Amino acid sequence: MKITVFSSQAHDRQFLASANADSHQLVFRSERLVPGTATLAAGSDAVCVFVNDDLGRETLGTLKEAGVKYIALRCAGFNNLDLAAARELDLPVARVPRYSPHAVAEHAIGLMLALDRKYHRAWNRVREGNFSLQGLLGFDLHGKTVGLVGTGNIGSVAARILLGFGCRVLAVDPVRSDALEEAGVKYVPLQDLYARSDIISLHCPLTPATHHLVNAKAIAAMKRGVMLINTSRGAVIDSRALIDGLKSGQLGYLGLDVYEEESELFFEDHSADAIQDDLFMRLTTFPQVLITGHQGFYTREAMTAIASTTLSNLEDLAAGRECENLVG
Repeated sequence: MKITVFSSQAHDRQFLASANADSHQLVFRSERLVPGTATLAAGSDAVCVFVNDDLGRETLGTLKEAGVKYIALRCAGFNNLDLAAARELDLPVARVPRYSPHAVAEHAIGLMLALDRKYHRAWNRVREGNFSLQGLLGFDLHGKTVGLVGTGNIGSVAARILLGFGCRVLAVDPVRSDALEEAGVKYVPLQDLYARSDIISLHCPLTPATHHLVNAKAIAAMKRGVMLINTSRGAVIDSRALIDGLKSGQLGYLGLDVYEEESELFFEDHSADAIQDDLFMRLTTFPQVLITGHQGFYTREAMTAIASTTLSNLEDLAAGRECENLVG
């Protein structure tokens, strides 16, 4: 099978090549998949894409004309996919829903701890020979109330870690987990979660229902000084609402591993560029904000699982076998 891999980075080449073991012809492209680059897949049986690739109707139509039969997402989310168009064009799409929930959950906890104890600021101080503790006062995570929006694979792992810290864990999810409730997690209405949580961590997919779930009204309903963490998808938060929340002190801390307009920024080196996104740059000026570049998934275990599952999905589709990770 010939597979064109879009938006490929060095780590994609490393892990996919290792999982492939020369079974398939892998063509790695650094370009993002958009309507104008879809023709690069001509002659390929399948394409492999990532979170910021465009799988809209126009792109899918071009892929179909180019002879592509299958699409593999090397990620869990599929908000960048026009599923109706994929069905009309008979282009089956598979994803990787369970690569390593521990990777993202642990990253979310890491953001909480770093913001609380100000590791990032302390690291810079010590490098400059400044050992003053002024401005580095944190709080005990033990005993705090943490609200989780979403208790799927990742949210469930985060819940158990937080319970281990001695936190009270509240949750919102359309599907309740009996196991989490038995462990001590309490499911509550979203407005209650906003009002009662010292820390709120988002672990929900991006859907029409969750788009801008956290907006100005939601932020106003939260505890003053709340810590907000997002490792899910950027557009779950209305990014513009964050600025007012931070300026007023309603948001006390903000940790982001995803950003609403990240497709023009993340996964590339822009250190020599003048970044044009004024909203993103404004967010970076706040001392209580910590942003990472969508690296929550980026562990050795997760990358290994993503590569092997992606290739397995394509092999199932090509062989006409049932693919458990088929989208829709």
